[in-house]
Amino acid sequence: MNGAESLVQTLVDGGVEVCFANPGTSEMHFVAALDRVPGIRCVLCLFEGGVAGAADGYARMAGKPAATLLHCGPGLGNAIANLHNAKRARSPMVNIVGDHATYHVHYDAPLTSDAEGLARPVSGWIKRSTSAEVVGRDAAQAIAASRTAPGNVATLILPADTAWTEGGQVAVVPDIARPTPVPSSAIDAAAKAAREGAGTMLLLGHTALTPENLDLAGAIAAKTGCKLIAQVSNARMARGAGRVAVDRIPYPIDLALGTLKDVKRLVIVGTTAPVAFFAYPGKPSALAPEGCAVSTLATPADDIAGALAALAEAVGAKAKDAQRQAASRPELPKGAMKSEAIAAVLGALLPEGAIVCDESVTTGRGFFPLTRGAPAHDWLQLTGGSIGIGIPLATGAAVAAPDRKVINLEADGSGMYTLQALWTQAREKLNVMTLVWANRSYQILKGELTAVGAQNPGRTALDMLSLDNPALNWVQLANGMGVEAVRVETLEALIDAFKTGLKRTTPFLIEVVL
Repeated sequence: MNGAESLVQTLVDGGVEVCFANPGTSEMHFVAALDRVPGIRCVLCLFEGGVAGAADGYARMAGKPAATLLHCGPGLGNAIANLHNAKRARSPMVNIVGDHATYHVHYDAPLTSDAEGLARPVSGWIKRSTSAEVVGRDAAQAIAASRTAPGNVATLILPADTAWTEGGQVAVVPDIARPTPVPSSAIDAAAKAAREGAGTMLLLGHTALTPENLDLAGAIAAKTGCKLIAQVSNARMARGAGRVAVDRIPYPIDLALGTLKDVKRLVIVGTTAPVAFFAYPGKPSALAPEGCAVSTLATPADDIAGALAALAEAVGAKAKDAQRQAASRPELPKGAMKSEAIAAVLGALLPEGAIVCDESVTTGRGFFPLTRGAPAHDWLQLTGGSIGIGIPLATGAAVAAPDRKVINLEADGSGMYTLQALWTQAREKLNVMTLVWANRSYQILKGELTAVGAQNPGRTALDMLSLDNPALNWVQLANGMGVEAVRVETLEALIDAFKTGLKRTTPFLIEVVL
């Protein structure tokens, strides 16, 4: 057994079932080992940003890591933007990064790079294997690190000679530490704040947004009168009929400050204290109002379920008493193609069990109210702010949950970063419907020009935000990737296309001209 074979067998034994890959020369022995050691589904992606985004989507839905296969430091560099998002989503992931053979590094061949330095900002664990004998052990440690709460990107650097040399040994994944129990003092402080009722808000993130934990949070709110809200962007949020409905802190700074302006006591559950996405002249960075008492019930690494259960018991709340969202659907709209009308289409037609991967950016800011009463579904968002995750995220989610419809709500500018993932969807015959909001601009940046106080933008500045010279043709782009696609310019056409897409079990794209 060589090092690569011991690596693959250790991954299989450790529960890793999928590898999203874009390999190169240094990784050929790992690729060959995938044939000789059965048990891993290998999914080819045409760009490393797609590799990382797909592994993130898979982890969010499967609750366990996929492996990635990246080609040396530059391949890792191509993946960094979506690895950043995965780290912010606290998604478990095992990165396998090939590298030059140990004895070849000092020759400074063209692909020589500082792989550890590139990996450090986006990884919770990093190791470079030094020999074939330790590759399996290192892989087992990587799996354990990725699955340690709250979930981590673990990066294993694999020099080519450690992969091809004989002497590989399969290793067993060490015991994974359980999430940290919260101290009784944190429960007592949260209970005291919750009992104050009006003026107290629980800010929820990470696994606090699962159906079971939302039931507990909803029961606490029903018993005490405190309010619930989710952080701005969430890795996975349970929504829909029969579930506790929670809104998010809005992205625009003024709306966020307005949402929290009357909060006197903010209790953090599974996230961190809220801050503005960017600094804006004359506006605060911290979103909690001045004088608000901010306390933490549970960090993302803590036992969030246990903390909410203990808090519910402390205030005398029962999960069955939570107020759950009633089933309701808006009527299908007529008229102009505006955000509110699109939200109504989604609310009217979302199927039960849908997985919504949302990179709408500006168009989707108002989608939550009219989709609240749709059948139970999961909503996945852009967690780290680095655009270009939507299409790969949907790809990975579809691999993890092939029996569910994945609906990708995609901004046209963001989609262009990683549109190669459409090819992977076609190759794998994934059940994904993509809706591209074709406003033919970086619309969010037009608002940011005003928000940061930029004065009198001229033609040069505005041209940097425009995508209409020439206009993108998403139907042709999708067709070129092997994906069926249509363009719609009216609500009636959108409704018809959406219904058509729901019947498909292979990739389908709708370009929605705004």
